[in-house]
Amino acid sequence: MPVRPLIPAAEIEQAVQELGRRISRDYAGQPLTILGVLTGSIMLVADLMRRIECPHKLGLIQASSYRGTATTAGRLTLDLESLPDLEGRHVLVVDDIFDTGRTLEGVVERLRDSGALSVRTAVLLWKRARTQAALRPDYVAFEIPDVFVVGYGLDFNDEYRHLPDIGEWQPDA
Repeated sequence: MPVRPLIPAAEIEQAVQELGRRISRDYAGQPLTILGVLTGSIMLVADLMRRIECPHKLGLIQASSYRGTATTAGRLTLDLESLPDLEGRHVLVVDDIFDTGRTLEGVVERLRDSGALSVRTAVLLWKRARTQAALRPDYVAFEIPDVFVVGYGLDFNDEYRHLPDIGEWQPDA
């Protein structure tokens, strides 16, 4: 398989547990809505929700900057039509990876007018070297080098999301 191991499943599990503890502490006693950015965040959202101890609602956002086999971001498309009411609630946007940051920045900008008390972000991975957005994620599990990764929800051409580990995609391997 053309994937070189980068972050094993056990390390991901520990990092998600720690994120859950931090988020639970920060939002204790407050109305929280988690918004998962589809499709890459689905595994993280599912695992993270089970580790957040305060009550929370869930919504899913269809957002995409990548198409098919593309490895560089294109135009951002967003679908926010089916979100729960965010007015008077704290919102935590959860995404798989903060690469250029443009996707999450666009999502946060659109949500700022929702009536939410606050809008913060949580990501599994941050490629700090590629960041172009002014926005910085509030919660980060791992910083990674500038390599293309798959697994734990991340894909190449909609494949490899099922892998429990995160690995570097090496198409020539």
